[in-house]
Amino acid sequence: MFPVDRWSLAERYAASLADDGVVRGLIGPREVPRLWDRHLLNCAVMADALPSTPHTLADIGSGAGLPGIVLAICRPDVQVTLIEPLLRRVTYLEEIASELGLDNVEVVRARAEEVHGRRTFDVVTSRAVAALGKLLGWSMPLVRRDGELIAMKGSRARDEVASSARALRRWTTERVRVEELGGGVVDPPTTVVRVVRTK
Repeated sequence: MFPVDRWSLAERYAASLADDGVVRGLIGPREVPRLWDRHLLNCAVMADALPSTPHTLADIGSGAGLPGIVLAICRPDVQVTLIEPLLRRVTYLEEIASELGLDNVEVVRARAEEVHGRRTFDVVTSRAVAALGKLLGWSMPLVRRDGELIAMKGSRARDEVASSARALRRWTTERVRVEELGGGVVDPPTTVVRVVRTK
């Protein structure tokens, strides 16, 4: 969750999403009343799932910065790279990172596959980007060996894991985990799929 000394950053980010985020078409106006529960806290509970030591993280298809900006606020010890292809979203991400003084954020305008072979990260995250089978092809080449994909998923996460068995075998020999995070904090809890890259 948000550290006490960084709560004001979360509030400023929420205010920006409710204003600029709506004006620029990054979130819908109907999302504003549920901004905290459905978006900010829903992403913030992921911070506890990250490794405890400083590391690098890429958030692909960052959009308005969910979960990447949220994780950068929660974990200032983590270097967060936001990978987003659309210019208007990239512009917003650069502006909000600067306004909040998030010196642990880098914004890269690209599709995930354009970064393949150039960079790898300890953790790769995403939220509502694609079905797991397709997401693996975009994400796993960015995950360093022994690093991890932590993808935010919905109630069909286990079904997606089952239907992606062949694609998963290409990248890992370990059991793929589906976890619920933030029980008692967010309702429903945040569901993530965790894949350690061993191949």
